[in-house]
Amino acid sequence: MSTKRAWIWTVAVLAAACSLTLCGCKKKQTEDTGKNYIGVAYYNQSDTFLNELLDCFRSQLKDIQGGDTETVVMVRDAAGSQRTQDDQVKELIDAGCDVLCVNLVDRADPSEIIDLARENEVPIIFFNREPVAEDLMQWDGLYYVGADAEQSGYMQGELAADMIQSNSQADGNRDGKIQYVVLEGEVGHQDAIIRTEAVVEALADREIELEKLSYQIANWNRAQAENRMEQLIGQYGNQIELILANNDDMALGALDAYEKLNYTEAAVPAIFGIDGTEAGLKAVVNARLAGTVYNDKEGQARAMAQIAMALLTGKGMEEVEFESERCVYLPYQKITAENAEDFLYQNQ
Repeated sequence: MSTKRAWIWTVAVLAAACSLTLCGCKKKQTEDTGKNYIGVAYYNQSDTFLNELLDCFRSQLKDIQGGDTETVVMVRDAAGSQRTQDDQVKELIDAGCDVLCVNLVDRADPSEIIDLARENEVPIIFFNREPVAEDLMQWDGLYYVGADAEQSGYMQGELAADMIQSNSQADGNRDGKIQYVVLEGEVGHQDAIIRTEAVVEALADREIELEKLSYQIANWNRAQAENRMEQLIGQYGNQIELILANNDDMALGALDAYEKLNYTEAAVPAIFGIDGTEAGLKAVVNARLAGTVYNDKEGQARAMAQIAMALLTGKGMEEVEFESERCVYLPYQKITAENAEDFLYQNQ
């Protein structure tokens, strides 16, 4: 072998050895820091409920973990792009995360994330957006924490029915029917579809005669809901007697539209939301929203923290109350002006 070729070979071997050493050092550094790393990937940082849920999750981790270990939570926002979220999950795994918590952009497209996690033996706790059952069963390192979307929609319908049956002014035009609009979360989103179907079913079960004026997609977003409602108010005016929103942000957006157009409080129809966010609860307390349905973010955060710490420590999984093997579902609760303040201040 020539001197030049021998030199090139030696450099190549040394480079490979250094690369392996650096990889080993990176892994060793994450092991030797005395810290646990949890990666959180969620669909969009504009979602008020999810931000409140993540705050609860951080708080629950501090309560559950021991004093000897620090848990670092690394959060990534996919801004509504599944492709971006796939890349972010890879980034979180490469950064040394021991457990992932994933709020999917597209619940029907988790394959790449699952494959990455399984190849690297990093378990995933899916939350808020439930993967298809077949996907969740692909690997025993996959979990889900959330709630029953049908229950939330049905409870919203029951709240609306209670209001209609106790308020003679609910049917403003006295035609024996309630003219309503729905502000729906996303096109094709499972929870949005189920909530919309369930709320109408609940009203029908209570023998409320309904007339649908419009369904509008507002993508769980307050500003989009305001825009949609401005258009609907321009089209239907005082014909609208009831507004059913798939979440509190959109319910508040509907209220914003009426306030922007200078409607008096008495002229605003009954508006109902879902989630029980801080802003939503305050609006119910102040009688600006007629009601909402509480999505137990504290309970969900606690379950996520319990599962995450059990995966990190190998202890405590038996304390988690699972349904359907590796799933945790927290019940919803109805919120009216009578109990909204209790929920608003229960964790303050």
